[in-house]
Amino acid sequence: MEFCGSHTHALLRYGIRDMLPRTITMKSGPGCPVCVTSTHDIDLAIAIAMAPDTIVATYGDLVRVPGTGGSLERARAAGADVRVVYSALDAIAIAEENRTRQVVLIGIGFETTAPTVAASIVTASRKSLRNYRVLSLLKRTPPVMTALLHRGELRIDGIICPGHVSVITGTEPYRVIPTRFGVGCVVSGFEPLDMLRAIDLLVRQIESGAPGVENAYERAVSDRGNEVARELIDRVFASCEAEWRGLGAVPGSGLAVRPEYEDFDATARYHPDIARSVEPAGCRCGDVLRGSISPQECALFGTICTPQYPVGPCMVSHEGACAAHFSYSAGT
Repeated sequence: MEFCGSHTHALLRYGIRDMLPRTITMKSGPGCPVCVTSTHDIDLAIAIAMAPDTIVATYGDLVRVPGTGGSLERARAAGADVRVVYSALDAIAIAEENRTRQVVLIGIGFETTAPTVAASIVTASRKSLRNYRVLSLLKRTPPVMTALLHRGELRIDGIICPGHVSVITGTEPYRVIPTRFGVGCVVSGFEPLDMLRAIDLLVRQIESGAPGVENAYERAVSDRGNEVARELIDRVFASCEAEWRGLGAVPGSGLAVRPEYEDFDATARYHPDIARSVEPAGCRCGDVLRGSISPQECALFGTICTPQYPVGPCMVSHEGACAAHFSYSAGT
């Protein structure tokens, strides 16, 4: 299983899946942060966007992700002030320019994104920007890997670990996986040779019966990762339970704003009354994210659900498995 959505795109873009022998099957995992954001969390973001005197800042992919009754894009069309930003610090600039309004950054992403969101909170605190807040929907990858294997739904013999995440985390957090589950792990980059090397290393582990953790992305990833970035994350956030699309609540997989930074936590100010969240009818994005089906096995794929008219987030996001299969498999 390749965990990262960017790995899924690389495998398909370079035709690597088609090159592999029939004895090797690749499964896409829950490695797209936009895709795994639950419908309830999307509904919460939309409700905050519709609140008076509020500006919502978000990364581009999230704007089109459907909630129960719409999306941030539709909320913007209805009058909400929703702005696309390229970094968390862009949201800080918006807050400085609009001091009479609340600015809420929708913080999504894995360990790769978390340091920049944490830095924005530290910056807002230093500048006394009391009109800046973060809705933290950030997630941690090692806990969900463990949760996925613990379900036992799939037979997974090896995992290609996410390269960008591992730049921050290092390789150490993955060592529990071969120890506890007997499943090998290899960290990979995103070029064709990176992917082929990672697959080769996993096959060698499986054939030798010696699962372990190997780093095939040495030019960017070290065993210890980026300690400065992790210290910043730990300073601002604490691990918490988080809801994942297709997996439900996963203990320790989220990042909540610490009490000492409560003034910058959107959930401390906004308490919207949200009706029961409902998944898009017929969408099997949750099954795709667990690797239990391929995108083509969803009845909506390529017909009702396309990148132009997406039904579920796996077709919305540029890291989504459905979007990758549609783009590089001619929609079939």
